[in-house]
Amino acid sequence: MKLLVIEDDVKTAASLQRGLEAEGYRVELAHDGHDGLWMATEGAYDAIVLDIMLPGMNGYRICHELRARHLWTPILMLTAKDGEYDEAEGLDTGADDYLVKPFSFAVLLARLRALLRRPAEPPAPLEVGDLRIEPGPRRVWRGETEIELTARQFDVLEYLVRRAGDVHSKADILAGVWSHDFDGDPNIVEVYVKRLRRAIDEPFARHSIETVRGAGYRLVPDDGDA
Repeated sequence: MKLLVIEDDVKTAASLQRGLEAEGYRVELAHDGHDGLWMATEGAYDAIVLDIMLPGMNGYRICHELRARHLWTPILMLTAKDGEYDEAEGLDTGADDYLVKPFSFAVLLARLRALLRRPAEPPAPLEVGDLRIEPGPRRVWRGETEIELTARQFDVLEYLVRRAGDVHSKADILAGVWSHDFDGDPNIVEVYVKRLRRAIDEPFARHSIETVRGAGYRLVPDDGDA
C-alpha cells in the first residue's frame, strides 16, 4: 500500500513516515499545500493523510479540489483543530475520516486500515469531444470504438485529457507522467505523442493532439465531420 502524507511539520511528517513504513506501507511526503495537491493528482496512492493547516493551500481546499477532479483516493484529515464545525467542514469537502492531534498512532493505523477496506468510488469517465477514457479500468474509446493503448501511452493521454485545452511543454508532461528521478532523453515525450496520434487520431481522421510551436502540446475536441 502506498500512502501520501501531506503535513507541514517536518518532525511530525518524519515520525509518521517512520511509523507507517515500519507497518509495511510505502510513504511519500509533501510539506505544503501546493506540492501536496500536485503529488495527489499526479501520483497513485491508496490513501492520503492530510493536515488542514498547511502553507500555500489548506487541507479543505486540497480535498475539495481532488473531489472536483473526480479523484476518490481515501482521505484521512489530520489536524490540531477540533470542534464539530471543523470536523463537519472536513467531511463536507470530501474527506473520509477525521483525526485530531494529539492522536494515538495505533488509532491512526486502525482508521487507515478501515479506509483501505472500503471499496473506492470508481472515478468518473473523462471526455474530450468523442474521445472518452475511463481512468479506473484504463480503457479508451473514440466514439464507439475501443482503442488499445500501452500503460505509458494511457498515462500520457490521461495527463492531456485531464488538462484539455491547455498547452503543456515536454518538461511538464515528463514531470507529470514519468518518475521524478527520470534522467533519460526528454524527447521520449515526442515519441509517445506520435504513438498516441497513430492510435487515437489518424485511424479516425482526427487531429485532437495539437503541436503548439515552441511551447508543447494541447489536446482539443475533434469530432470529425460528424
